[in-house]
Amino acid sequence: MTDTANLPQILGLTKALIACESVTPARGAVFDVLEQALVERGFTVERFVEGEAPDGPVENLLATRGGQGQHFAFAGHLDVVPPGAGWASDAFVPEKRGGLLHGRGAVDMKGAIAAFVAAIPDEPTIPLSLIITGDEEGPATYGTKALMQRMAERGVRPDLCLVGEPTSVARLGDMIKIGRRGSVNIWIEVTGRQGHVGYPHLADNPIPKLVAMLAEIDAVVLDEGNDWFQASNIEATDITVGNPATNVIPGHASARLSIRFNDLHTGADLVERMRGIVARHDPTATLTARISGEAFLTRPGAFSTLIGDAIAARLGLRPELSTTGGTSDARFLSALCPVVEFGLCNATMHKLDEAVAVADLPALAGVYAEIIARIAQL
Repeated sequence: MTDTANLPQILGLTKALIACESVTPARGAVFDVLEQALVERGFTVERFVEGEAPDGPVENLLATRGGQGQHFAFAGHLDVVPPGAGWASDAFVPEKRGGLLHGRGAVDMKGAIAAFVAAIPDEPTIPLSLIITGDEEGPATYGTKALMQRMAERGVRPDLCLVGEPTSVARLGDMIKIGRRGSVNIWIEVTGRQGHVGYPHLADNPIPKLVAMLAEIDAVVLDEGNDWFQASNIEATDITVGNPATNVIPGHASARLSIRFNDLHTGADLVERMRGIVARHDPTATLTARISGEAFLTRPGAFSTLIGDAIAARLGLRPELSTTGGTSDARFLSALCPVVEFGLCNATMHKLDEAVAVADLPALAGVYAEIIARIAQL
């Protein structure tokens, strides 16, 4: 059951958002477009800029509208990844070809934001808020975490939150996310002593130590997964020596690791485990870590059932409950209230010629409207 009457409104807003070049961290025009649309819907909109280079400055938007009952929040981002070279058309000039609307951000996630705006009822029912950042695709240092701080200062705390990330796979509505694995990046630096390869006793080669560390780390099996999460994994993502000479033992070698972990671990525990391995091979080596987010799970229950029922009512299928994929800002918002992610099909996100099926835009708006209506009945 898809209402296409609001397609011109959704399509127009999606195109307007795509047309604003908003490579992360985003600021300015793209927020102007969304603010205007929300003010027209009766929202109070607050925008603020946080942070300095290299991770900032970042613009964020908090929009609220009053009502009675449970406070429902929609969270998302207006920043996009760089388009890259090789598009069939300009990535920031939305172009409709056949049944697809092309443009960077079409599915991740400007189309979902436009669909949610269209789903908002004309007259206030329940309290609604939109939590929109310009830094989800980047380091997320000054994005949703800063929004949460501002919300705490304003006394804004939702009871339920939906994140509009593109979770659908083969068709709209076939998958929602009820959790995500955590993420930590680790940098290892090993210092030796440079020297001539013909006089190895006068040098200290850091490469064998680094290779031994990585071999032990590669052999680690963190877990086998559990009922809701796939197994955690550790991947070496870079090894750098930077030695252009063939007859010189280098004085430095480094590596980078990325760990994606389920709720059997914490980021801090994994960092300390890696630190112990590194120290066994070279006590003088340094390890620096950045925990991007902890694993979280919104256990199947009333909220995920409500969303599943709304999808079934509007689209005629039952979504799979999943925790697969990369991270999202739901990892932060899960500290506030139950969080579920549901949005457009993700086949083209971050790819050349990113595109949304035009028919999916009003269909998604219909599901979002159904969710709002069902929450209003709680």
